[in-house]
Amino acid sequence: MYDLPAHTPITLVHRGGHPELVHYGSVAVCDATGRVLAATGDVLSPMFTRSALKPFQAMPLIARFAERYQLTDADVALLCASHNGEPDHTQRVANLLSKAGADDTALACGSHLPYFYSTNNISPETGAVFGRLHHNCSGKHTGMLLLAAALGERMTGYLNTDHPVQQAITASVSHFTGVPPEKLVRGTDGCSAPNHAVPLPALATAFARLTLAEPDAEYGTGPKRVAQAMCAHPEMVSGQGRNDLTLARAGRGDWVCKVGADGVQAIASRSRGIALAAKVSDGNLKALMVAVVSVLEQLGWLDAEARAALAEFTPPPMKNAAGLEVGQMVPVVKLA
Repeated sequence: MYDLPAHTPITLVHRGGHPELVHYGSVAVCDATGRVLAATGDVLSPMFTRSALKPFQAMPLIARFAERYQLTDADVALLCASHNGEPDHTQRVANLLSKAGADDTALACGSHLPYFYSTNNISPETGAVFGRLHHNCSGKHTGMLLLAAALGERMTGYLNTDHPVQQAITASVSHFTGVPPEKLVRGTDGCSAPNHAVPLPALATAFARLTLAEPDAEYGTGPKRVAQAMCAHPEMVSGQGRNDLTLARAGRGDWVCKVGADGVQAIASRSRGIALAAKVSDGNLKALMVAVVSVLEQLGWLDAEARAALAEFTPPPMKNAAGLEVGQMVPVVKLA
């Protein structure tokens, strides 16, 4: 029925110096023309982008209607976010919804425990109630509602693939990834929005195109605005304790970073005009980040300050209940 991706080992856990767990994955590094500069694993199979797609889902709104809605950089970053559901996030989402003449009842993303608690291993306050504003994708959905309002289209059914909002998003995804619309693999994301699977080089190319200085032929200054906003406000893109915030701070304004659920990470370097896209096959985020830091090192993106900022992604030696060191998670990814 379908072919399995041809992933390669990127991270392993050894015990006594012998491999015990192997995490498979793939990585592609591309420039804005789509040229593959380095890669490992599968660069042909479509892989679901999940939340790494958000900058391009927000692009039709940001490129065409940012001035109408007087969107700030913090607003733009939140529209591209998988946020923590912190007060700054939820209040900004509510404010943006009001610009569309809507409230949280219009959001079709559902609700879940805010990532702030699960990520930072904190229990919610007694009696705390969480709703749709706290969903990590509420910013993305708000952007879709704003686009519907700007286009003069109905807000109901905004997630349907035949809705003008989703048609505009599909056109954006196709434009930036270089994958024709008819070849985009479609699925449904965790927040109920349509999502697309593309080969990793296509995702890397899309992120590399965010770094271009000249206006895009179709989306004008939208890509530059997205990159600027995500770099200036990584706390809006994710939140306390999250990987994208750590990565963006390590990049010190140069890296546009976006994680996707189940083991996807994209990072673009604005100064270099290139980007990487990585996927770990089993969705293990810790294993993914061990590999990503190694990839950044191999690409020459890390200096002493960046290494120090990313040190938390290097797991300490594993210890058993008696305190004995028994193993270690290490990267084995090798770009070619």
